[in-house]
Amino acid sequence: MSGTRHEGTALLEELGGAPAARKRRTGTPPPRTPAARKRLLGLDHGAWFLLLPALLPILVLSVGPLLYAVSLSFTDAQAGRTVRTDFVGVANFADLRMDSLFWESFRIGLVWAVSVTALQLLLALGLALLLNQNLRFRWLARTLALVPWAMPEVVVGVMWRLVYHQDAGILNKTLRQLGMLGEGSGNIDWLTNISLALPAVILVGVWAGMPQTTVVLLAGLQNVPHELTEAAQLDGAGVWRRFAAVTWPALKPVALAITALNFIWNFNSFGLVYVLTQGGPGGQTRLPMLFAYEEAFKYGQFGYAAAMGVVMIAVVAVFLTVFLRKRLKGSEEEAV
Repeated sequence: MSGTRHEGTALLEELGGAPAARKRRTGTPPPRTPAARKRLLGLDHGAWFLLLPALLPILVLSVGPLLYAVSLSFTDAQAGRTVRTDFVGVANFADLRMDSLFWESFRIGLVWAVSVTALQLLLALGLALLLNQNLRFRWLARTLALVPWAMPEVVVGVMWRLVYHQDAGILNKTLRQLGMLGEGSGNIDWLTNISLALPAVILVGVWAGMPQTTVVLLAGLQNVPHELTEAAQLDGAGVWRRFAAVTWPALKPVALAITALNFIWNFNSFGLVYVLTQGGPGGQTRLPMLFAYEEAFKYGQFGYAAAMGVVMIAVVAVFLTVFLRKRLKGSEEEAV
């Protein structure tokens, strides 16, 4: 009888059914040695030594200037070697709170960032789905889709300035050939028209940034299990149903990640808009980064411009916090 009980207990332990065995396996782990605790916390000296080549440029080129900008935002620093710099506390931030021009540029920046990010995602998703098909000369289409990404922002800005040119631009010429511009009407000045400048710049931003989104989404589509798609097709699911039930759930984490990165990049845009309009006409395309640039290098108000930069960093940090919290919460719910 005793032998039978021991054999049954051993069998339950092997199958994970014995309560005592489960308790032993899921209980508090045995204490680790100091060396093991250091490795667990990532404090191994060899690992830090290997990370130094990557950490040093980040500390010198990113963290250092960031800390300097934060300290500068609490001063009245101005251009000039002989100008005295004094600590003013939060005076710059108090002035920013009442600066209607800055908050107008902030509104324009949000409109720009949200519009460009949303259009980039929608158009890049459609292009990625197309390039994922077994098309003829697919390799050539994928290569051509990357051309805007390979061009510097300055080159893209100059090229689109020529496209939008009032007299010699190909856009006005094409519209006139299609009969969309009457004979008696003049050409459209896209970049100096108050109502058209921001949409025109948004279109350029979408065109310039869409390739990187397309590449990321295309890589995500490569990981969608073909078996699930084929099974859904055999069950009679249509194209939209297969996308909603199979493709999008697998692609959603990648899409959310690239959308967050695109929003940050677009909100901090400078070069492209500066080459196209320099913030005009009438400040209609003056993004927050352009506004801070003018305050620093046009008017010499370094402390005030640094305060603007700190506010923009805070906005991006809040956005990332909210986004990551929702993303992690969604992942936990899916795991449950």
